[in-house]
Amino acid sequence: MYRKADRGWLKHWDFTLLDGFCLQAAYVAAYWLRHGFGWPYVHQLYCNMAFVFVLIQIFVTFFGESFKNVLKRGYYREFSSAVKHVCLVILIGAFYLFATQKGENYSRLTLVLTGVIYLGFTYAARIGWKRWLKARGVGARGRRSLLILTSRTMVDTVVQNILANNYEGFQVVGVALIDDDKNNEKTYRGVAVVANGETVAEYVCREWVDEILVNLPEEIPLPQKLLNDFIEMGVTVHLKLVEVAKLSGKKHHVERIGTYTVLTSSINMASWKQAFLKRTMDIVGGVVGCLITGLLYIVVAPCIYIKSPGPIFFSQVRVGKNGKKFKLYKFRSMYMDAEKRKKELMEQ
Repeated sequence: MYRKADRGWLKHWDFTLLDGFCLQAAYVAAYWLRHGFGWPYVHQLYCNMAFVFVLIQIFVTFFGESFKNVLKRGYYREFSSAVKHVCLVILIGAFYLFATQKGENYSRLTLVLTGVIYLGFTYAARIGWKRWLKARGVGARGRRSLLILTSRTMVDTVVQNILANNYEGFQVVGVALIDDDKNNEKTYRGVAVVANGETVAEYVCREWVDEILVNLPEEIPLPQKLLNDFIEMGVTVHLKLVEVAKLSGKKHHVERIGTYTVLTSSINMASWKQAFLKRTMDIVGGVVGCLITGLLYIVVAPCIYIKSPGPIFFSQVRVGKNGKKFKLYKFRSMYMDAEKRKKELMEQ
């Protein structure tokens, strides 16, 4: 029912690890250039400084938001961000040496060389990693599924825009053409048309759709009731800011998908910590419930079978998250022929 909020710096943990590796590689390279080939970690001062650099790098990444919108940054913005990040790391490192009065025993040239080499390594690594992510599809594992709701006149442009600028790593599951009055089986740039205005709600209930992008021309009115139904299902709706309607979602915020600025509406927002705690509670509660059910089964099952021979459990189809149907099981509390008995009682 809830949309996960951004995880902050943990969202780009891969860039953080890569940056940390670049820092250590630059540290070793700077040591070699200053002191010759050797292992800096065998010296107590340099070993301590290497550990301090790790803590400083994490500190700067967290508070300096070094990787905010990293996938959307161009070459110049990336270089500026890398320079800022490296300067902060080196300056804090120099302040640490000064505060602990260890600067006299530590090579200043090594510190400067570490910063210069670190800048070259981290910039090249960031650019290369972003290219690799884009080539394989950003966030290939665990991606959110996205359905595009648009019109026949805009579909090709919208699909091209999303696929070319898929920084969020969406898995585009299909396109729904709101002005198509028949089942169109065409594909646009490899994305299939899966529904029209009349069948899109049924499709969202039947298939797994996490989020919907709505991009319609001005001449087509916004299907507000349909979008409100999606939000009530727990599906997050992104509405391009051409015309903003008052949707029933409790949380609204502006963000970007591809090159579009959209208004995102959802029932609520949950941080990764809240989502983790909720999932943990679900699992623990489910395990405890199964244990209690197992203990009750020993006593309840014979009673049910003796009173009314037949299945011990009663199953029924219910509607869950995103409108998905699931089967519920509970101890049978009625006779197998309850409907027949009810009819006989009504006739008396």
